[in-house]
Amino acid sequence: MKKSKAIVILIVILGALAGLAYYASIILSSTGIGEEMSIPLGLDLSGGVSITYQVVDDNPSAEDMSDTIYKLQRRVEQYSTEASVYQEGDDRINIEIPGVTDANKILDELGKPGSLEFQDPNGETVITGSDVKTATVKTGQDDLNNKEYSVELTLNDDGTKKFADATTEFVGQQISIIYDGETISAPSVKQAITGGQAYITGNFTYEEAENLASTIRIGGLKLELEELRSNVVGAQLGAQAISTSVKAGIAGLVLVFLLMCFLYLLPGLASSLALVIYTGLVLVILNAFDITLTLPGLAGIILGIGMAVDANVIIFARVKEEMSKGRSVRNSLKEGFHKAMSAIVDGNVTTLIAAAVLWLKGSGSVKGFAQTLAIGIIVSMFTALVITRMIVYAFYAVGIHSEKLYYRPKKERKPFDFVAKRKVFYPIAAAVIIAGFVVMGAGSASGRGAFAYSLEFEGGTSTTVEFDKDYSIDELDEKVVPVVEEITGDKNVQTQKVAGGNQVIIKTKTLDLDTREKLNQAMADNFGVDASTITAENISSTTSKEMRQDAVIAVIVATICMLIYIWLRFKDIRFAGSAVLALIHDVLVVIAFYAVSRISVGNTFIACMLTIVGYSINATIVIFDRIREQLKTKTKNADLKEIVNDSITQTLTRSIYTSLTTFIMVFCLFIMGVSSMREFALPLMVGILAGAYSSVCITGTLWYTLKGKSKKKK
Repeated sequence: MKKSKAIVILIVILGALAGLAYYASIILSSTGIGEEMSIPLGLDLSGGVSITYQVVDDNPSAEDMSDTIYKLQRRVEQYSTEASVYQEGDDRINIEIPGVTDANKILDELGKPGSLEFQDPNGETVITGSDVKTATVKTGQDDLNNKEYSVELTLNDDGTKKFADATTEFVGQQISIIYDGETISAPSVKQAITGGQAYITGNFTYEEAENLASTIRIGGLKLELEELRSNVVGAQLGAQAISTSVKAGIAGLVLVFLLMCFLYLLPGLASSLALVIYTGLVLVILNAFDITLTLPGLAGIILGIGMAVDANVIIFARVKEEMSKGRSVRNSLKEGFHKAMSAIVDGNVTTLIAAAVLWLKGSGSVKGFAQTLAIGIIVSMFTALVITRMIVYAFYAVGIHSEKLYYRPKKERKPFDFVAKRKVFYPIAAAVIIAGFVVMGAGSASGRGAFAYSLEFEGGTSTTVEFDKDYSIDELDEKVVPVVEEITGDKNVQTQKVAGGNQVIIKTKTLDLDTREKLNQAMADNFGVDASTITAENISSTTSKEMRQDAVIAVIVATICMLIYIWLRFKDIRFAGSAVLALIHDVLVVIAFYAVSRISVGNTFIACMLTIVGYSINATIVIFDRIREQLKTKTKNADLKEIVNDSITQTLTRSIYTSLTTFIMVFCLFIMGVSSMREFALPLMVGILAGAYSSVCITGTLWYTLKGKSKKKK
């Protein structure tokens, strides 16, 4: 690289840093232009619209209620992946959509959930809305190459058969689409439709096609609903949650910045600058694509800052190894980036596969988490392999050649016999996991439950209170919440303000009649509330059984896909098996911690588990990459024990430093964040420590054990 080019690159990098810093400050701002450019925030951070539907049918079955809730959940995700749908009382369904304030607009776009029928020319019902899986707008071209819009219908198996029979009989005639007694479309049947997919064409504008598709989708519910009420609700956590999280992120970023500069000198400075660019780019992308950000998502981004360091640590560990062999700075940089490439690509691609599966198969917060995870992975790879490389090479090109600025000589670490210590490592891991299961069993036997399930998982009681003054979120947290906690014994109380008045919705665990009366009296005694105006309804879990099943299935499929990728890349199923077993270890350790600590299990639990999955695999890949590298240079009769011990020892610094930087970021969240943030950060710190333990003490030695058994069989 020429000196003039290097100077230009450094100037551009500094300009990019300044621009991203300014843009990020605007995005994170809560006033002025920030409101116009801000990232959409979730219901917990900014509030949104709450809509309650009443089931028209008498005594709806639990199965029909569950099916309707799940379909509505999938439908409202067009507004936000963080939207929640849950049952209120016996025959009501509540929808909460974050980041929006116009309830009427949402109701118009969502449509009125009514009855939908497809009728033949004789007025006989061919199929109903429940036979339609999806209805989407498709863009195509007519015979004159003009853009045209159509509505694509996908039918279920039963609907496919009935529609095939009807369209075969009535070719050339109309099949009318009737919604709540009104004909909304009457397309002609051009040919028999037997494949389960149908297209409704006409001179539609995009808006007309989308309205028709939306009406068909909302009419596909098993139950007919009518709007009961709609409210604009305030944030659950208030501005303090955002403020403290941002401060925690900045504090963690500064600490990681200083640590990288101390450990890796000039390359550490380059990686720190790239890290700042990474943070800015993530915020810009979230803003550009209107990805809704919730508290767990915010924590995930801050965690991503810690994980983004990993690629740089891998690179500079390799650079230091090359310089310790006597290579020049220039050659060491070149070899360091080259040798680190495979570990970085494999680790990130593996995690990206998991993110893709979670996005495709998951729903709700799982889908939202997958989006944030994928963005973090792609941007971190770009900044590490492109931006960091450009900055380091530019430093060298402008004349900074001194080895002392790139490398601090150290004595080579003697290999530690990790393989021999596996007889200690394995029992320790097993003891922790077994202890967790014992605690879970004891909790279930005592009636407390294996875990302290939150409202998101177990449901609870929603109490609406009309206060005599307009309390802020912070005032509610300071004055009202402690009173509610004392009466109910619930440490996970959620409050929401209703816009346009002094009403506050208080969500707690399920309360019996006696506790409800005590709570009403406490509100009257402490805040002068008219107890007769207080209303309460039991509500279902906001994370439905179907959504939890989606999350479990998504994680299982993601794990299988990661196993297959590792198998193909490393050409040894034992690598894949060891990685997955280590992943299971990390997850079980965190689950054990949840059981022992009685930390509330809710949506943050799902986010925590998913984060551990991505983090654990990434750490393991680095060690396996080093084992693979050594296997290529050794003879067939090489001592496997020596190879494993050498590989783990050589990557030990990387394992410690990556875990440390990630731990620092999460620790800042724990120290500076609000209570719900701490409930997320604490088990995550446990997961980071478990991941460090499994990657260093279990994965390599487990591969050795499996490899040894296969050799004995031969």
